[in-house]
Amino acid sequence: MLDIPGFTGRVITPGDEVYDEARRVWNGAVDRHPGVIAQCTGAADVLAALRCAREAGLLVAVRGGGHNVAGTAVCDDGLVIDLSPMRALHVDPGRRTARVEGGALWGDVDQVTQGFGLATPGGIVSHTGVAGLTLGGGIGWLMRKHGLTADNLTAADVVTADGQLRRASDEDDPDLLWALRGGGGNYGVVTSFTFRLHPVGPQVLAGPVLWPMEDTADVLRHYRDVVAGSAPPELTTIVNLRKAPPLPAIPAELHKRPVCAVQACWAGDLDAGERALRALRSYGRPLLDLVAPRPYTAWQSMFNSAVPHGWHYYWKSTNLARLEDAAIDVLAEHSLRVASPRSYTLLFHLGGAIADIGEDDTAYAHRRAAHNLNINGVWQPGEPIGDQERAWTRDFFTAIEPHRSGAYVNFLGEEGADRVRQAYGERTYTRLRQLKARYDPENVFRFNQNIPPAA
Repeated sequence: MLDIPGFTGRVITPGDEVYDEARRVWNGAVDRHPGVIAQCTGAADVLAALRCAREAGLLVAVRGGGHNVAGTAVCDDGLVIDLSPMRALHVDPGRRTARVEGGALWGDVDQVTQGFGLATPGGIVSHTGVAGLTLGGGIGWLMRKHGLTADNLTAADVVTADGQLRRASDEDDPDLLWALRGGGGNYGVVTSFTFRLHPVGPQVLAGPVLWPMEDTADVLRHYRDVVAGSAPPELTTIVNLRKAPPLPAIPAELHKRPVCAVQACWAGDLDAGERALRALRSYGRPLLDLVAPRPYTAWQSMFNSAVPHGWHYYWKSTNLARLEDAAIDVLAEHSLRVASPRSYTLLFHLGGAIADIGEDDTAYAHRRAAHNLNINGVWQPGEPIGDQERAWTRDFFTAIEPHRSGAYVNFLGEEGADRVRQAYGERTYTRLRQLKARYDPENVFRFNQNIPPAA
C-alpha cells in the first residue's frame, strides 16, 4: 500500500475488497484501473494526496460525484483524489448562502436548502455531483430564472497545483473565481463551494407533455413559436426525444413508444405558470400531460431511474444559435431512427438569465445560444448494441453539423483539444490558458477536458 504522509482518509489499492466499487463511475462504459484511490475527509487530506502524487510522479484524477460522461474522475495507474466522502453542507438562511463540500450530490443540496424554502440552480437529476456540474457551468431547471450554477458560485476553497489552499472570491482571488465559473477541473481541487440561494418552491409547476414522435416536426415548430422564443424566465423547458421510459408516472401502454416530450418547470407563481403553459399543452394530440404542482425536490429526482449508474453512455453535443426549420427536420428524422429504448436526445432551452450575463464575465461561453442539443446513445452492460448506438449518435451529430454553434464542456466525451476550444471560443480560451499558466504551469490537473497552460 502506498504511504501518504499526513493522510487520514481511506487509501484503496488494487486487490482491496472495495477497489472495484470505488473505481466505478456513473458511465459504466468507463473501465479504468487507478493505482491508488485516496478517499479524502477534508482539505488536509487533499493536500497530502496531491503532494504524494507529485512526489511519486503519478497522474492525478479528481473525483467529486463521478457523473461526467467522459469518466475523467478515474484514471489508469495514477492516483485518484476522491472527494466522495466529503458531502457536508451548511445553509445560512439569513444570508441566503450554502457552503457545500466537493463530494456532495445535488440531492444533498436540494434536500437541505428546500428545508428553508431556498435553492440554487442544480442539474436535472439529483445524483449529479455538485463539483463537476458547477465547474463546467451548470445547466438545469432553474437556469433561465436564476442563471447557471456557476453564476451562483460566490466563493470556493481550492487546493492548487503548488500545494496551496486558496480562497477564490471577488475579494480574495477574482481571477481564480472567474476560471472556476466554467473552466472545469483545470485549476485545482475545489474542497468547498459557496453558493447564492434563491426562494424556490417548495412547489413548482412541472412535468412532461408527450406527443407521438411522428408529430415531432410540428410540435417543435409550435414549441419554438410559443415557448422557446419569448418564454418568461420562470419557465425552463427540455425537449426529450426517445421511447417512453417505464417510469411509474407513465401508463404501461406508452412504455417504449417513441415520443416527443416537452418537459417544463415553472419556478414562480403557479397560476401564472398555468397561463404561460396553456398554449403548449393544448397543441395537437398529446398522448399524456403530467404537468402539475409538485415539490421541487421530487421534480429534481423524477428522472433519476432513466439515467442510472452503470449503464453505458455515449454522447455527442452542440449548442444551437437558434432553432431553425432545417434543424427541426434533422431532429425529427434522426430521433425516429433510434433503436434502443434507453437512448434519447435532449434539447435544452437556454436564454433568460443565462443571456443576461456578459460573455466575458465568466469562463462559461456562448451565452447567446438559444439551445443545447445532447444526443445520447445508451445501452446496458452486456447488450450487443453498443456499436449500433454509437453509430446512431455520430450520424445524428453529423447531420446537425450545419447548425452547430459552440459546445458545452460538461457534455463532451473524449473528443480532443479542438472540441474543448470550441466550448470556450478563442477569447475565453486564451484567457483560460493564461490563468492555467499561473495556477498550474506544469499541467498537473490534465486528466479532464484539458486547457493547456499558455507557453
